[in-house]
Amino acid sequence: MKDMKEMTIITEGQLIDSGLLSSILNLIIEEEMDYRILKMDVGKTKDETTRAKIRIYGKTDEKLQLLLSKLTPLGAYEKGAINGVFEKAPLHKTAPEKFYSTTNHRTEVYDKGQWNKVEQQRMDAVIIRDGSRYICTKIRDIREGDDVLCGSESVHAFPPAAEKKSDDGFAFMTNDVSSERSYDVAVDTIANELKQIKDEGGKCVVVCGPVVVHTGGAPALAALIKAGYIKGFLGGNAVAVHDMESYFYGTSLGVNLETGKPTHGGHNHHMRAINKINGYGSIKNTIEAGELDRGLMYEVLQSGIPYCLAGSIRDDGPLPETVMDMIEAQEQYQQIIKDSDMILMLSTMLHSIGTGNMTPSWVKTVCIDINPAVVTKLADRGTGQAVGIVSDVGLFLIALAERLGLKF
Repeated sequence: MKDMKEMTIITEGQLIDSGLLSSILNLIIEEEMDYRILKMDVGKTKDETTRAKIRIYGKTDEKLQLLLSKLTPLGAYEKGAINGVFEKAPLHKTAPEKFYSTTNHRTEVYDKGQWNKVEQQRMDAVIIRDGSRYICTKIRDIREGDDVLCGSESVHAFPPAAEKKSDDGFAFMTNDVSSERSYDVAVDTIANELKQIKDEGGKCVVVCGPVVVHTGGAPALAALIKAGYIKGFLGGNAVAVHDMESYFYGTSLGVNLETGKPTHGGHNHHMRAINKINGYGSIKNTIEAGELDRGLMYEVLQSGIPYCLAGSIRDDGPLPETVMDMIEAQEQYQQIIKDSDMILMLSTMLHSIGTGNMTPSWVKTVCIDINPAVVTKLADRGTGQAVGIVSDVGLFLIALAERLGLKF
């Protein structure tokens, strides 16, 4: 095409079934550019991938490169990849202006004549070259003089939709959030997945909100932890406070957990629970003193699994264990979810979104909430792999624990 700049991209994987090819072509048109498919080898079975070579025509090189940055998260990369362009960070916590902002997809960088795997994958980070290593790094962790990747010309991302589909019984993970999904199938599927992860020495982490306590699901979740199905626990101050309240007073937010009715003066039970724990110095000390011998936080501490209670501006107390430094809480969350096989998000929008921002896209992520909008918000913020089960979280946890044969 006369007087037009051009760029050739490659894309490969499960392009047709996933809709990725349509997304790529539609994006090109939306950006007011044109394209020609030079070659396409279509996979004929579910085990075969499709590979397409596409030439794109645009008015300027700048517009083509801007388009490439938008195509990269869809798995496309430029044919004849060039070695990565790395610029020195001018200051601590400051990247060069043209830095590449990462996705949560598995990523490779072409540099020194070969494709190199990126470590510690997460969204909204930069890629730093450290010798032969390429590492996702948060902007706040950049040091002056770090080699920071600029531009997307040397990047190949691998969205899960393009990867080979598996028949591991977790097929419902590919569906969108739906209130019509079979409740029994969902419970069975997660129960089977938890068994497999446990048997293989894998790792499932729970992100837990106080609704788990309010809805009566805490004993079931405690049983899952005690039985070794959960290897990490993330939450906020509230879930621990209301777990303590339920133990000492039989209420949650002042509501009797057996009758479902508000109790006289129950509105201050959570403050009395905090005060009691403060008197011993910590939840751990309360357990060691023999004043706490069951419950959700009891099983978390007794099991020895890593946990973090991340504080917020609205927290009462907070409990001694609550981490009120947000940077420190983020670091602890990230360490706890490292190398996870599955994350269960239980009725907590704030902590689920925060955890999703740290989680690679290949980790199985299930959000159980009575509100389907929670999963929509997760997806809107980049955690596209999250699948929702619309359910009362307490009832779901009880059914899950029973399906696993647990007593509580």
